[in-house]
Amino acid sequence: MKSNRSVFARSLIALLLLAMSCGLVAAQSTGKAAGPAALRALKTRPERTNYAETSRYQDVIDFMNTVDAASPRIHLTSYGYTFEGRALPLAVIGAKDASPEAVKASGKTRIYVQGNIHAGEVEGKEACLELLRAIALGQHAGWFNNLVLLINPIYNADGNEKINLTNRGSQNGPVGGMGQRANAQDYDLNRDFMKLDAPESRSFELMMARYDPHIVVDLHTTDGSAHAYQLTYAPPLHPLTSQSVTEFLRNGLLPAVTKVIRAKDDMDFYYYGNISGGARGGMGGGRGDMPGARGAAAAGRGDVTTGRGTAPPARGAMPGGRGGVPGERAFFTTEPTARFGINMVGLRNRMGMLAEIFSYMPFQDRIKAARRFVEEICNYAQMHAAEIRQAAEEADHQSIAGKEVALRGRAVRSAEQVEILMGEVTTEKNPYTGANMRRRISTRTPEKMYQYISFEPSETTLAPKLYLVPATLRFALDRIEAHGIAFSRLDQTAKLQVEQYRIESSTLAEREYEGHRMRTITGKWEPAEVEVSAGTIVVPVDQPLGRLALMLLEPRSEDSLAAWGLLDDVLERVKPEFYPVLRTPEAAPASK
Repeated sequence: MKSNRSVFARSLIALLLLAMSCGLVAAQSTGKAAGPAALRALKTRPERTNYAETSRYQDVIDFMNTVDAASPRIHLTSYGYTFEGRALPLAVIGAKDASPEAVKASGKTRIYVQGNIHAGEVEGKEACLELLRAIALGQHAGWFNNLVLLINPIYNADGNEKINLTNRGSQNGPVGGMGQRANAQDYDLNRDFMKLDAPESRSFELMMARYDPHIVVDLHTTDGSAHAYQLTYAPPLHPLTSQSVTEFLRNGLLPAVTKVIRAKDDMDFYYYGNISGGARGGMGGGRGDMPGARGAAAAGRGDVTTGRGTAPPARGAMPGGRGGVPGERAFFTTEPTARFGINMVGLRNRMGMLAEIFSYMPFQDRIKAARRFVEEICNYAQMHAAEIRQAAEEADHQSIAGKEVALRGRAVRSAEQVEILMGEVTTEKNPYTGANMRRRISTRTPEKMYQYISFEPSETTLAPKLYLVPATLRFALDRIEAHGIAFSRLDQTAKLQVEQYRIESSTLAEREYEGHRMRTITGKWEPAEVEVSAGTIVVPVDQPLGRLALMLLEPRSEDSLAAWGLLDDVLERVKPEFYPVLRTPEAAPASK
């Protein structure tokens, strides 16, 4: 065990006990740390099985323990639990220990890398392990002059353990099966970043609050359109996101990474999207959550779950305002809603990046594409570390209070047609199931079409200075606290000049989505003098998480407390004339 393990124990006793109970403490059968030879012999489960299998949870933990024991640079800890009680591992590299205090005190730019949010999309998990081994062997040492890496290879650890050979069956391996898309509660964790129904999501928000990474990289796998890109990516898409965040990614990091990957690896990376319209090269896999040719995706998600409404609503109920010309063949990105991880991270003023590796490449090639994306992000961040921190700080200091801001977005059509590289796939048999798997053919056929890869406001509101939330709305307070949004309480009852939202209509979706029946409210804000009770929760918008607070509390937000049914105790039972949350452009009196 490393010499600094005692420091780790003193600073994180509670998490160490958690780690011991869940297998996160390295075995010490020899009493010696692993040496370079042992590290070079260390293999991931795909490497051991000729890429027929993917790593199980214990494989990941054992691998992380080994690199932790071998390298004084790597510190292993945990930042929360899954629904079934598995510890969420976190490798911290570039700080003196794994504590949030040490990470922040380093003054370095912090990058969080996450794999396996959908446990049938396993390339990111394996790429993270390969990267940790490389770091333990002394590679990439220059990164840590300016960076701290925070790596969790296995976010959806419960779903990972539900291995099934039919999960994502058309994907090109691993032929020995993979986990399921949903977590153990049957929630899609990449739709839970606002409502926070899952322990994994709450653990993620605690990690964000404690470690405050400047960059978040979320590694996925796409089985969508038959394009020719090995990997596609997306920055935060909600139009309320700070421009300092989106411009740094769109004008700096992402094009630079794309250029380097093309030169070094002969791989094509581009913005994430799918083809909609026309007859050629439409949806290829049927994940069921893509915004591409929706009809072709209706066959399902491509993995097995118990069916708790994890398929999205019918097309007409889908959020995000894709827009587009009917029948036009075009390239569309995903939705801008805050429930998606990268968009929620953007609303926290941090640089979220979605990566979607193309699932019809062989498994080994997909792992390489994921690893190279992360490596080149780190290479760029190491050279631009101060600029990244500055962009985040600028966003934190840009108050939206009193400004007209986006509530919802619609896709923006490119001014001109652009070249999208189209590819082809063939089929081959899974030797163990006999089912057809798709395999990428290495063709690049440029096709000109319009693209929709960014969003503009389709509905706006004048952001208030404060929201006033009745203390009786327990679900509201719970989510405000879980997201880490700053608030105070009114210490005495007072009559205040406020705005109240007169409800004109309030309707529930016909069917359940992610365990909720979504609510749509229409109406308008109007001035009023209202007696506000002592103990009322006062949420200032002039705070770093002001954008997130607005998305949570505005009635017309697609990911508000009301939209997710978390205010139904009032809205459905009482059916009030006014929305229960008030807002004001004025400072609240006598709050503590």
